[in-house]
Amino acid sequence: MAEAIKYTKEHEWLKLEDGNVAVIGITAYAQDALGDLVFVELPDVGRTVSKGEDFAVVESVKTAAEVYSPVAGEIVAINDNLSSDPELIKKSLEEGWIVKIKVTDESDLEELMDKEAYDEFLSSQE
Repeated sequence: MAEAIKYTKEHEWLKLEDGNVAVIGITAYAQDALGDLVFVELPDVGRTVSKGEDFAVVESVKTAAEVYSPVAGEIVAINDNLSSDPELIKKSLEEGWIVKIKVTDESDLEELMDKEAYDEFLSSQE
């Protein structure tokens, strides 16, 4: 079950790998809302983030949107490929992730939604 993808109300997804490293990106809903992506401002590796803190900015032809951390921890990797090709965010999770964060408080994970709960959340927003 650790392979399950979790979601936030701010439209980020999170997938745990290697025990306590969270791979984070933005959901298809957020991607569709943004439209054509033109730039991704990535954080520095080694930066510590709090749960709910913005750590990146995704810019599109329409707007710019902050990306918020669903968990507290240390950024251990960034997806450098997004600098030259922001549209990669819309590809598979393997290509479109933004950061990897070493989770410092696993209780943060308990507050995230599974796919079913996220779909219900989206339905309630329409």
